Amino acid sequence: MTHDRPVGELLREWRHRRGLSQLDLAIQAEVSARHVSFVETGRTIPSSPMVMRLADHLGVPLRERNRLLVAAGHAPVVRERPLEDPQLASARNVLEQILRGHEPYPALVVDRRWNLLFANAAIDVFLEDVDAALLRPPVNMMRLGLRPGGFAPRLRNLGQVRAFLLPRLARQVARTGDAELSALYEELLTYGPDADPPPPDPADIALPIRIRHRGAELCFVNTITTFGAAFDVTLEEIAVEAYFPADDDTTRFFRTKADSLRDRGA
Repeated sequence: MTHDRPVGELLREWRHRRGLSQLDLAIQAEVSARHVSFVETGRTIPSSPMVMRLADHLGVPLRERNRLLVAAGHAPVVRERPLEDPQLASARNVLEQILRGHEPYPALVVDRRWNLLFANAAIDVFLEDVDAALLRPPVNMMRLGLRPGGFAPRLRNLGQVRAFLLPRLARQVARTGDAELSALYEELLTYGPDADPPPPDPADIALPIRIRHRGAELCFVNTITTFGAAFDVTLEEIAVEAYFPADDDTTRFFRTKADSLRDRGA
């Protein structure tokens, strides 16, 4: 999407992406279908509140809401500040506490395109022995996990991981309309194995991630945390990935590692 496109065209694109008719959107937003039609065809320029109202019912991400406002001739109303901004210091502190609190297990923070922002010390289980080119900023965790030069060769269940991550990325592309995410998705499709992934184990509460590391096989499940109530572009787009041990061997591995580091620091 670009700023020189009419707001009506952009709204129509978002409506199509959500699979809604003009009448569907009108009912949800409590406006007339005629008004929606006039906005989309350019016969009516929506006010700033109307742009936000339609965007809300279309589930438009905060970054794209600013683009809609600019296209309609209005000033952006959603704040967008770099994570280094002093006003986001409290948010950074929370993120750092989450990462430290999750040790000795891996946790990391990524932006909307899965670029690594920061991580705790345990992330080394994923970064060891990967192609140095993949570690040049910005480090993309999707690319790092699925490319042959990343930690994909150490994944014992690469097919399952791909079958889980790629549909998630495809949904994200559809939700955001992000061209760079779309290009990343197309790139990652080219690295796939020929065989279909094995079916998930019904006993697993989440997709396990099984990775070889220094002679051990570690098994994780992970969670993703986002700031759903954020009214700031940067905060809405970041996510915290926390990895939890999925078996006793993995728990013992990290506890032993933590004890060893503590003894050396004593």
